[in-house]
Amino acid sequence: MGAKIKKGDLVQVITGARQSRGGDRGKQGKVLRVFPETNRVLVEGINRVTKHVKAGQTQRGTTTGGIEQVEAPLHISNVALVDPSTKKPTRVGFRVEKVERNGVEREVRVRVAKASGKDI
Repeated sequence: MGAKIKKGDLVQVITGARQSRGGDRGKQGKVLRVFPETNRVLVEGINRVTKHVKAGQTQRGTTTGGIEQVEAPLHISNVALVDPSTKKPTRVGFRVEKVERNGVEREVRVRVAKASGKDI
């Protein structure tokens, strides 16, 4: 079955604290990774958390570790796909098209923005 949100999609956070209170609601970012087993997505620049990494050494002798800012996954229901034509969040639907390739006719599911009705 086709996924509504895929890697590389532009999504917007639709829940949580608003930006004036230090939250991520309203921010847009690119999906870096999708975790279908837990229904979570990793979005570039969104849901950044402070991670304490234990100090260590690399092969060259440089020290690693300290306090880092990394992106944490957030639930897929908290983001909405951004409609490329309106640049606003939209729900996603599917349309089935018949495509003929190399003489073989196949049914292909195409993602459609519910707000504008255009293909994504």
